[in-house]
Amino acid sequence: MRNSNVGILGGGSWGTTVASLVARNASALLWARNDDTVREINDKHTNSRYLGEAALSRKLSATSDLHGTVSQADVLVIAIPSQSFRSILNEVKDDVNRDVPIVSLTKGLELDTQMRMTEVIQEVLPDNPRAILTGPNLAREIIAGFAAASVLAMEDQTIINDLQKIFHNRLFRVYTNHDVIGCELGGVLKNIIAIAAGIGDGLGAGDNARAAVITRGLAEISRLGTAMGGEPQTFAGLTGMGDLVATCTSAQSRNRNVGVALGSGKSMDEILADMYMVAEGVKSAPAVMALAEQFNVEMPIAEEVYEVVQGNRNARDALKGVLRAGIGSESEPN
Repeated sequence: MRNSNVGILGGGSWGTTVASLVARNASALLWARNDDTVREINDKHTNSRYLGEAALSRKLSATSDLHGTVSQADVLVIAIPSQSFRSILNEVKDDVNRDVPIVSLTKGLELDTQMRMTEVIQEVLPDNPRAILTGPNLAREIIAGFAAASVLAMEDQTIINDLQKIFHNRLFRVYTNHDVIGCELGGVLKNIIAIAAGIGDGLGAGDNARAAVITRGLAEISRLGTAMGGEPQTFAGLTGMGDLVATCTSAQSRNRNVGVALGSGKSMDEILADMYMVAEGVKSAPAVMALAEQFNVEMPIAEEVYEVVQGNRNARDALKGVLRAGIGSESEPN
């Protein structure tokens, strides 16, 4: 694998960060849409739009040639927003070599189908092995050299050990897991709870309220995740509790920052107009609620967030709705 050509699609903060990590272990080529971004990565070894002046690996190369990147890849890594994921796959599917592993970095659901990204990969490229890399991974910390841990989840336990070597290094520890469903859903669902935590922060609800939102949010994530086939222990690990805590508490979290802005009185239109990076929780909220209904799972926090991002409820009323939800045993839905 250290002699492999790894193609990374997506020149945003996380795609660029992972590409820089991969370049330490293998030949890495990053595809970005923006020609200026490509030139900056190749000439200055930075991606200032997304990562400031943080230095990227000098071994990393970038290109705007999408089909060339895919056709020469021995491993394909995709960091494309969830609502564009399928269209990119369809565009390059004839360029993907048979049996090339495809690793998703995207923490979202397809709105129309409620599919996870690995399910989209399976539908478009059924012959290719698929995996996800997910966990409490804030791009700006990792690119700055802070320690972090992540999880590579894949059903094929032979291929996964080779893939692990591409991403793992001394400060970016990559663990493996066979529970693709649980790991992928943890990364998706925590974004919704992070918006709720941000709403509380924006309204000045305090640390105790934030802790309650995080822990009750984890209960909601676990209920839906296990109903859909995830394993309960997964949600206590890096891709469940770990990712949830990081996303609900960090000032770098886009989803939490959306919540803070909502709690501060901004509308969704105002928030989205100021953003140039995708907050997947906003995009995935309708799909999450559709799945909750399909699997008959109560998710009161997620439901309040959904109503706010759809413009049906204001943030203050949503927080009141979360705090006055019915009580009973801690193991019960409310």
